[in-house]
Amino acid sequence: MSAPTRSRDDERTAAGATPRPGGATDRSVGLTRSRDGALGTIKRGIRLSPEFTKGLWLTLVFAAVATVGKVVVPIAVQQIIDNGLAGPGGPDLGFVTRMVGACAALLVITMVCSYLMNLRLYRATESGLATLRRKAFRHVHDLSVLTQNSERKGALVSRVTADVDQISMFMQWGGLLLIVSGGQLIIATTLMAVYSWQLTLVVWICFLPLLFGVRWLQKLLSKAYLNVRERTGDMLGAVGETVMGAAVIRAHGTERRTAQRIDDSVLATRAAQVKAQRLSMAVSPFAEMVAALGNTAVVLVGVWIGIDGGITAGQLIAFLFLMTLFVQPMMMATEIFNEAQNAIAGWRRVLGVLDTAPDIADPGEAGKVLPRGAVRVGFEGVTYSYPDGPVVLDHIDVELEPGTRIAVVGETGSGKTTFVKLLTRLMDPDEGTVRLDSADLREVAFTSLRRRVVMVPQEGFLFDSSLGDNIRFARPESSDAELEAAVTELGLGEWLDSLAHGLDTPVGQRGESLSAGERQLVALVRAYIADPDLLVLDEATSAVDPHTEMRIQRALDRLTRGRTSVAIAHRLSTAEAADRVLVFDAGQIVQSGSHAELVAEPGVYADLHASWVRSSA
Repeated sequence: MSAPTRSRDDERTAAGATPRPGGATDRSVGLTRSRDGALGTIKRGIRLSPEFTKGLWLTLVFAAVATVGKVVVPIAVQQIIDNGLAGPGGPDLGFVTRMVGACAALLVITMVCSYLMNLRLYRATESGLATLRRKAFRHVHDLSVLTQNSERKGALVSRVTADVDQISMFMQWGGLLLIVSGGQLIIATTLMAVYSWQLTLVVWICFLPLLFGVRWLQKLLSKAYLNVRERTGDMLGAVGETVMGAAVIRAHGTERRTAQRIDDSVLATRAAQVKAQRLSMAVSPFAEMVAALGNTAVVLVGVWIGIDGGITAGQLIAFLFLMTLFVQPMMMATEIFNEAQNAIAGWRRVLGVLDTAPDIADPGEAGKVLPRGAVRVGFEGVTYSYPDGPVVLDHIDVELEPGTRIAVVGETGSGKTTFVKLLTRLMDPDEGTVRLDSADLREVAFTSLRRRVVMVPQEGFLFDSSLGDNIRFARPESSDAELEAAVTELGLGEWLDSLAHGLDTPVGQRGESLSAGERQLVALVRAYIADPDLLVLDEATSAVDPHTEMRIQRALDRLTRGRTSVAIAHRLSTAEAADRVLVFDAGQIVQSGSHAELVAEPGVYADLHASWVRSSA
């Protein structure tokens, strides 16, 4: 079922709600912010996608072999110098040849293990990220209309796309480096200690200040990259709105102002990126200085130790090779932390979506399944107010008989749109109960509710596909013959025949290849195919020409026959054809009856009808 278009009385939006005693809600504005630390965020992110750790032990085995393989060359050089070239019996070319051959064989094994490690890591991360995207996307759809409207659509989409892409970059590149670099540090340190514990101590003394500096910088980078992800989301939201609103922008000649708005968003994103990069790059010069200092200290202390016979020339050269392996992870720390903080910021934004509890909860298998048939609707003491706003509906008590056509009328802001949103359970009341056939709507399983209740919104959303596919969206198994029969039964066969390609007619993005009235016709046929027991129509005849309105009215007459239907009516021709009219004013039902009864007595409806007649003349 499509979400309805917002009307003015629904412009006060907020985020998800959690139940309070008595059926009320405690709603907070915006999506939840994840407050986990960096390590906690990574742990939660990995737990959300079990694929990340599936078969990890074997990947780590390949990583260990690939990492150990990096010390083959230093050890081979040490052995060749000390035992092959400077041995007691003079140069031993046979030993040198054997060492070179063994070294080459081990390097081939290292290369194969490195390839297998990368392959497994990429496969695991892509599977894990696909799961993360699916969970986030499905949760976005589970969020209430209020929660979804609290975020720009582009910014919300960026949490499932761009933010997950940042996680992908870290898991496939930074995560790999983190595994290899950690192992490389341990192995290099162990071998260096075997050759000379004194020189190993010198190296660590030189690099300890860098480690403490990186830890301090991590806190600043965390804030900086969260700001980058937020600015990126804002930019995508602004660009998305501009693309979708291109016609309005041109019509009002606001291209320059819109371009400035986009420029400001892009520049804000750039400024956030530059600030984050400036912080991350601050480590590089310091790391290079520490590395140079460490190399110098190792050479000086090594020569001094070597004079006393504490270390051989081969061991000193091997130590310098090993120190290079030790320094590499330190030098890569900047880029690793850069990607890590970007990924953590992305994870926090994705977790912010997943942590936002849907305030419209599906009872699932425990929910009631209602039998098919015309629906009886009851509102019992229903009160609703939007977050930080006044009461929109105030103790509504009304019962709608099965099979009747109900028209809901009232001025803008009177509460009629909120009434139908509660009826379709796009929102839950703060107080009171909405019932279908005596069952509390909150206890009805979504699968049963969505089969029995269908809403045709003010602007029916169409997907970029064919006309037939858009109608079939309500019941995918429908054949073309069934679709054509449905169109004919609604009296729209002439309209379908006027389309050059019939059901194969492409509708374009958001149905822009069709007129507003034709999009409404498609929405009505789609509702007919869905075969609901309760049909809710949000201003179904608004913004159409008289000829199309006649088509819509004819289709509505046939669509609502034998069904309970509730229609928001701004054009009171809908109210005239209804069995009963509910008149809303200031959040209350102030009049109820047939059109003939209400128009004959002074009141809100008579005034609205007189105004409509004058405007239609």
